[in-house]
Amino acid sequence: MIRIILTGYMGAGKTTVGKALAKELGISFYDLDWYIEERFHRTVPQIFAERGEEGFRKIEQQMLHEVAEFENIVLSCGGGTPCFFDNMDYMNRQAQTVYLKASPEVLYQHLKMGKTERPLLKDKTPEEMMAFIRASLEQREPFYRQASHTLNVDLLENYAKIKDSVRLLRELLKI
Repeated sequence: MIRIILTGYMGAGKTTVGKALAKELGISFYDLDWYIEERFHRTVPQIFAERGEEGFRKIEQQMLHEVAEFENIVLSCGGGTPCFFDNMDYMNRQAQTVYLKASPEVLYQHLKMGKTERPLLKDKTPEEMMAFIRASLEQREPFYRQASHTLNVDLLENYAKIKDSVRLLRELLKI
């Protein structure tokens, strides 16, 4: 049975790498945010607006516990998932966990393309965005570092690099 959970900051490529890895392994891919949206018939920003961050984080924890019981999956978590409750300990007990590590500069490049889809980054200037990424990454990294494995994904700009990251991930996980 294979169970892999990918963690890391928003924009690190968890969904991109996760989908590619799952496809190569012939197993199911789940994105935790998408799973939540499907189950609650609301977008993550809508849930945040209706229930606040605390309400969202409780839902996120419940859904994490649900999906992390599935067999033969690659699961991509939201950037904040490991930072609340005992989520990181739980993920480490349930699966092989991987921190997809990227520099603030690379994260900024990835995120500025999809800024409107990220409520935390909306209406920020480039300088504010960079400062926000640096500060929040610094707060979250101690949680991310608790993952069983770390893979540097600073170079995910094209399909060949994604394929290379999947190869490196398979070597790291011995699968």
